[in-house]
Amino acid sequence: MHRRIFGAGLLATLGVAGCSSGPHVARYNGPPVTAIVVNKGARKMYLLNETDILREYQVGLGFAPEGHKQIEGDGRTPEGLYVINRRNPASQFHLSLGISYPNTADRANATAMGKKPGGDIFIHGQPNNHDARRRAERVKDWTAGCIAVSNEEIEEIWSMVQDGTVIALRP
Repeated sequence: MHRRIFGAGLLATLGVAGCSSGPHVARYNGPPVTAIVVNKGARKMYLLNETDILREYQVGLGFAPEGHKQIEGDGRTPEGLYVINRRNPASQFHLSLGISYPNTADRANATAMGKKPGGDIFIHGQPNNHDARRRAERVKDWTAGCIAVSNEEIEEIWSMVQDGTVIALRP
């Protein structure tokens, strides 16, 4: 009798642990990603190990992609050096990796204009909402300033990129 109770308890514990382990993405066992480079003009993102390109992706940007993001709502994707500083497994865009925008200079520039710099800039997948996903499929640059890839690609990026990875966003 005690063995059955123990066995049932063990199975329940393992089942709960499996449910709370986060997104189910393939493990990455290759060279570490030491930097991310986004070439906004070419709509390309590169995952690098030192100077070697590990992966290359076509990306979508903010709806007004030219120039550096300055204020909330301008639709621009930032330019400059930042870091990946957080993860959101419950994102409204499949999965997302946070970018450390705004930095101190971004906040100061927005304040000088009497505005807010905005925030919540991510590398993310496609919208979970069906209507938003259909719109994203029709428009090249559809985000509010983020970097968009396919759901399959964000799963790969999620597994490869660690928090603290430098991201260079170039014009």
